[in-house]
Amino acid sequence: MREKEEKLAHLKQYTPARIGVGRTGTRPLTQDFLSFRIDHAAAVDSVYGEVSEETLAEFNLFSVTTRFQTKERYLKRPDEGRLLSLEGRNLIKKECIMHPQVQIVIADGLSANAIEENIRDVYPALIDSLTSYELTVGTPFFLKGGRVACMDDIGEILKPEAFILLIGERPGLVCAHSLSAYMCYRPRKGTKESNRMVISNIHRQGTSPVEAAAHMGTLIDQMLAQKTSGVSLVV
Repeated sequence: MREKEEKLAHLKQYTPARIGVGRTGTRPLTQDFLSFRIDHAAAVDSVYGEVSEETLAEFNLFSVTTRFQTKERYLKRPDEGRLLSLEGRNLIKKECIMHPQVQIVIADGLSANAIEENIRDVYPALIDSLTSYELTVGTPFFLKGGRVACMDDIGEILKPEAFILLIGERPGLVCAHSLSAYMCYRPRKGTKESNRMVISNIHRQGTSPVEAAAHMGTLIDQMLAQKTSGVSLVV
């Protein structure tokens, strides 16, 4: 019995997942049950949360919407999060630099908290990384209700050489503020998913935000040099 407990304790050192939690009969211990409820509530809050206007103003980001309309519809109709609203398309054409070398878009996705928690670490480090490779950045903006493939719709308008989408991940019961960075060379309508690249699990307890940002700059530089991305990119 002691050997099993030691092995379990060893495994728990390497994962934040709920393994070996206590129980009384068929029910979890009160402490474990309350912890579960807290983490579940945090996940729900993240999905239904909003990125604050203060955060957008801090990074001088104007806001563009997709066709999602409401949060409930966003969850049920992922396809509408892949396409810009008419107002969004017009605003991008008005405010953004066309044909940028690198286009950065920040989207709430399924976790507004991911943006609030990580953007202050990720964004400045990303700009520094791109600058170190002498790469120029277009006009960044915030996309509300975006999905990953919205890169293609935006790419059709701005026609960037490379695209970086920072988007909130689906929250779980371990972390509700995890960020992903999707990258693609010349995204356009019809882009295959195999052409996209991703750095996921970006947060302070996962992939370091600063290290992730530095790696993004390296990958973008390689994409532009090789004129490709995804499975075709030689890293």
